[in-house]
Order: sequence, then C-alpha cells, then structure tokens
Amino acid sequence: MVEGGMKCVKYLLFTFNFIFFLAGLGLIIAGAVVQTKFDTYFAFVGNSFSGAAILLIIVGSVIFVIGFFGCCGAYKENYCMTMTFAVLLGIIFILEIAAGITAYAMRNQVKGFVEEALNESMNQYNDPSKPGIVRSWDIAQTDFHCCGVTNYTDWSKTNLTANSVPDSCCIEQEKGCGANAMEDTSKIYSNQGCLTGFVEWVLGNIFVVGGLGIGLAFVQVVGIILACCLARTIQKEYQVV
Repeated sequence: MVEGGMKCVKYLLFTFNFIFFLAGLGLIIAGAVVQTKFDTYFAFVGNSFSGAAILLIIVGSVIFVIGFFGCCGAYKENYCMTMTFAVLLGIIFILEIAAGITAYAMRNQVKGFVEEALNESMNQYNDPSKPGIVRSWDIAQTDFHCCGVTNYTDWSKTNLTANSVPDSCCIEQEKGCGANAMEDTSKIYSNQGCLTGFVEWVLGNIFVVGGLGIGLAFVQVVGIILACCLARTIQKEYQVV
C-alpha cells in the first residue's frame, strides 16, 4: 500500500518537475525580453525597473538547481533531498510573492518617476556625450506616436533650435523635418506627449513581471505539497522496514 502510494507520488513529482523546468525556462525568456525592452529606454528608467526583470531571470535559473533536488530526491527516494526541494521551493515562493507585491506597490510611483526622468533627459537631447538619450527619445516618440513630455511645446524649453522639435516627432520622418515644426504642427505628433504612453508601457511590463512571479508561485504550492507527501511516504516506509 505504502509502496504503491510512493510510486504514484514519485511519478507525479517527476511530472511536476518537468513542468517546473519549462516554467523556469519561460521565466528566463520572459525576464530577458522585458530586460531588453527596458534597456531600450535605459536613459529614462536606468536600473529602477529592470531589477524586477533581472529577478525573473535569476529565479528561473535557480529553478533548474531546485529541480535537481526534486528529481534526485524522487528517483532515489531520498527523504533529505526531497525535503530540501520542498524547503527551497517554499523560499522561492515567498520571494516571488514579495516581488509581485512590490511590483503592484510601485504602480503609484511610476508616473512621477517617469515624468521627472523625461523632463530631465530632454535638456540633454543635443548633448554629444549622451547618445543613449537621443536614441531613447527617438524610439519613444516613434513607437508611441508622441512629441515631448506632455506635448510638443516642451521642446521649446530645451537647447534645440527655436520652433524646432526632433525629427522623430514627425508623422512622416525625414532628415530635417522637425525644423520650425512648431510653426506648422500638421506634420508632427502635436496632440499627445509621451508621458501617458510611456507610463502605460512601463506599468504593463511591471505587471507582466509581477503576474508571472505570482502565477508561478502558486504553481509551486503543488510541488511543495507533492514533495512533502513523498517525503512522508518515504519516512513511513523506513518506519515499516
């Protein structure tokens, strides 16, 4: 009876570990994708939000190590390795829940941080020593179809030529199209600043990170339960013997 129960739990734990490995790989890929996106706007966000993506990559990598204890513990029917697997899963579970809660808590701070970063970086747009800022602004204005922080007039407060905006503000981009564009706003994105779109983009990526972390955390509960059941069954078998 005990032996049959052990085989059942063992196979379930092996199945879970296979799924767990795939989930770990998924976390690494998701973290890398989000991190790459944040790197595109590094001049705006720096390391402030990319830490969550890096955490996903680290957790995904650690999952492979934890999976080793689960597989070996189940295969060898080793009580200590199986319990080590359960304990490590429990620690990661707590960390992932904490990361998800932190991501959710940060949502109210995102707009203020992003607005400050955008306004500060605008004044450095023409600085030859800050190529990353030029790149980030050009990508943002092209991707979000926007111009300036709140609107195109924000560029009048910078060191650009009078009445001009970056070429990336133009609806149809070509070299020099932003020159004197404030006198004829029909050719630029004049109705929308980048703040709203960029804040929504940052929040979307943060929630992806938080959602993946919390989602996987609850999947891990199954692994913890299976590992504890197997460890208990192993212990009972030793007692019978």
